[in-house]
Amino acid sequence: MSQAPPDIEALIDLMARLPGLGPRSGRRAVLALLKKREALMAPLAQAMASVVLKARDCRVCGNISTEEVCAICNDPRRQTGEVCVVEDVADLWAMERGGAFRGRYHVLGGTLSALDAIGPEELHIPQLVTRVVDEGMTEVILALNATVDGQTTAHYIADALAGSDVQITTLAQGVPIGGELDYLDDGTIGAALRARKRV
Repeated sequence: MSQAPPDIEALIDLMARLPGLGPRSGRRAVLALLKKREALMAPLAQAMASVVLKARDCRVCGNISTEEVCAICNDPRRQTGEVCVVEDVADLWAMERGGAFRGRYHVLGGTLSALDAIGPEELHIPQLVTRVVDEGMTEVILALNATVDGQTTAHYIADALAGSDVQITTLAQGVPIGGELDYLDDGTIGAALRARKRV
């Protein structure tokens, strides 16, 4: 039985639900926050309240933003004709950390998965096909994780864009099989992007 008051126990339970944390880590995090209430907990609570109110998905690419259209989509220097397709926002941020890509992005929101009943309509694949045509894209870079679902999704997108006059490429070897972009170092991401190949 817990010794914490119910409201603190509720906070511990919420923290324990975060990726990489469990009940013990959640408890340690809450205790650390309580020790530094003014310096850490209060600013954290204010930042979280602000993000809850302001954060939204970019209506163009799916990146997380505080505006209707994110800074990347609003940057005219990124109108290169290249769109980099990623599984989720963490992958977009990983690509940006590398600094090697100067085009635009499209966040799918996951990968195709028959087991989880995730089809093209549950992802942002139809929007991607529309963007390629409407924005006159010249290259679609499929920067999806090297997993079975990631590769299935890449092949589906390549088939969906087969009738359009767009070059379809994937990241080069160097991204390990079963690897996820968010865990790769910046040099590996940059080298893989520069050595991309046609699907």
